[in-house]
Amino acid sequence: MKKHISKLIFGLIVAAFTVCCALSAPLSEAVGSLWSLLPPIVAIGLALITKEVYSSLFIGILTGGVLYAASNGTGFTGMFNAVVREGVIASIADAYNVGILVFLVVLGSIVVLMNKAGGSRAYGEWAARHIKTRAGACLSTFLLGVLIFVDDYFNCLTVGSVMRPVTDKHRVSRAKLAYLIDATAAPVCIIAPISSWAAAVAGTVEGVNGISLFMRTIPYNLYALLTLVMVFFIARTDFDFGPMKRHEVNAGKGDLFTTRNTVYPPDAQPEHTRGKVIDLILPVIILILFCVTGMIYTGGFFDGAGFIKAFADCDASFGLALGSMGALIVVIGYFLCRRVLTFTQCMDSVTDGFKQMVPAILILTFAWTLKAMTNMLQAGEFVSGVVESANAIKFILPMLLFVVAIGLSFATGTSWGTFGILIPIVTGIFQKELLSVTASGEIPTMVIICISACLAGAVCGDHCSPISDTTIMASTGAQCDHVNHVSTQLPYAFTVAGVCALGYLLAGFVQNVFVVLGCSLLVLVLVLFVLKIIGDAREKKAGGQ
Repeated sequence: MKKHISKLIFGLIVAAFTVCCALSAPLSEAVGSLWSLLPPIVAIGLALITKEVYSSLFIGILTGGVLYAASNGTGFTGMFNAVVREGVIASIADAYNVGILVFLVVLGSIVVLMNKAGGSRAYGEWAARHIKTRAGACLSTFLLGVLIFVDDYFNCLTVGSVMRPVTDKHRVSRAKLAYLIDATAAPVCIIAPISSWAAAVAGTVEGVNGISLFMRTIPYNLYALLTLVMVFFIARTDFDFGPMKRHEVNAGKGDLFTTRNTVYPPDAQPEHTRGKVIDLILPVIILILFCVTGMIYTGGFFDGAGFIKAFADCDASFGLALGSMGALIVVIGYFLCRRVLTFTQCMDSVTDGFKQMVPAILILTFAWTLKAMTNMLQAGEFVSGVVESANAIKFILPMLLFVVAIGLSFATGTSWGTFGILIPIVTGIFQKELLSVTASGEIPTMVIICISACLAGAVCGDHCSPISDTTIMASTGAQCDHVNHVSTQLPYAFTVAGVCALGYLLAGFVQNVFVVLGCSLLVLVLVLFVLKIIGDAREKKAGGQ
């Protein structure tokens, strides 16, 4: 009955939104209008309702193709051309996307190598002796996620591969593991000066020191900071609410997946019992070192550029692909020298690693294609026009930018694209203030707050969106059903987002980082304690019946 009600509600929402689109612009003018947001809304809504991500994304893609063809008057031919040639083929052929796919496959191969060599099992046995509780397993996952701050893709897949045996041992659901991974990946990267995200932000504002600007946004990046606080609180107290509660209860009974536990193939089994903890730790260290080296190489470090400058100018996709391939060669050589794997077993691991990543590759391909559809329909331009029309109310602008960034990032699945659109709008709104910047390069506090709001909202929307690359990577790292991950994560993300919205409303008036951050932290802690008290009371009441 609940499924029918949810489907009815979704149908009514889509119908109402379609009416609003029709009232705002005719179908022949779908490009650059409210219509441009319909494809991601259809895809995301269907995924949450049907729990089936592939068909939902494909229907969203078709919706975008129909709108684009109707807008250009090209009929079925134009629709198929938009979906296949400019959508699927162009997304797969994109150099950046190909680099990410190469990184995925190579990392999958390294994980299979570590499993077959017995390193993952040895690490799991070691962790079982040293990590005694569920809270300890969750906190260990959180801490490892904080330490791997170079890139969110790398963070998700590495933390998931390393911590799966530990969290499985302590009966932490895969949905909870995926949340722990996702909630420390992008939030850590967006406040880490040495990361691919810092490099992306640094290039969005002309005429100022990009890294210095990024550093100043960190204290006002409320979503990233409060999310890390919330993850620590949940990991430490073992408190859950919303759909996650059901997953954790089932995990306590031995069911780590709750639904669709066959989405990803099982991990490769060790070929023998000679594996040691070093067979997992050393490959991970090699991978980190090689990936960092690959990123700074693409930024010109070995041509004389400074370390920070190299990170700011790096090509993260090419760097990760280059570094991971180099690491794979070294790791294979290491296992051959250790004589824990034969050459044939190493080569088999490469193809097995590809098989491990097939679900993630399919979801990423459809997600990238859906993003291409929204770009063709100029969703970003439509949203930027809405924001620019509201620039007169500057005191509530931080909160407005935060909310708009959430919506745009959620609908398009890209945080980088979101702040790439919104930050230039902010600099345009405050053009006079930026022109009067002193020789010392001091940027007005309100500009910093607004840019931080764009970054925070972009990360929040990216964190929630089923079509976000990082969200998909978190599901892949945890080997969790993607829709399960999204549906269990949404209440947690929205809780933090609500507190952040109040924080940015306060920031527009106060413009003092200590007041804004202090009050936001206090409100979040109070909200979490209230939710915990309510949850404990319900459990007590249910236990007494």
